[in-house]
Amino acid sequence: MSTPFTAEAIEAIKRHMNDDHAEDSLIIVRGLGGRPEAESAEVSDVDAEAITFAVDGGEPVRVPWGQTLTERAQVRKAVVMLYREACGKLGLPIRGEH
Repeated sequence: MSTPFTAEAIEAIKRHMNDDHAEDSLIIVRGLGGRPEAESAEVSDVDAEAITFAVDGGEPVRVPWGQTLTERAQVRKAVVMLYREACGKLGLPIRGEH
């Protein structure tokens, strides 16, 4: 696992996702993380290759970005792409802000 992100950037991404996008994280884990029964998902790490979630308070689930990220600005677009793909797999409508 390599990361182009500083520790501060990783903490900021985790905080933002966990505070503002917890529902999106759960959809990603259910649709792309192989955990359709998950009840909660919290971002625990971010690196160049994947985003990692602590599912149901513990077990880590890594969901690959699908490309190697090289800068922090790419994270938002990559998360939105994962969210949209997960919604498609789960048959859920994509919310307007995505």
